Amino acid sequence: MTKLLEQVIAQLKALPDDEQDAIAARFLAEMEDEQRWKAQFESTTDGQWDRMAEMVQQEIASGDITPLAEVFSSQPES
Repeated sequence: MTKLLEQVIAQLKALPDDEQDAIAARFLAEMEDEQRWKAQFESTTDGQWDRMAEMVQQEIASGDITPLAEVFSSQPES
């Protein structure tokens, strides 16, 4: 076990049981989600990646995209 994880566990032990369970549940859900993503990426074929790249290139060429600056605008909407 890493030193950082040992520090986290030491701090968790000081929390009430319900808070420990809530954090543990979030952590387990995150680990399960990460495993699903990893499996999905690992099972993606070169052909699938190529088709996805082609789709993105077509969207860019057609102008059917929204710049990230607009999606993640630092200006609050009025």
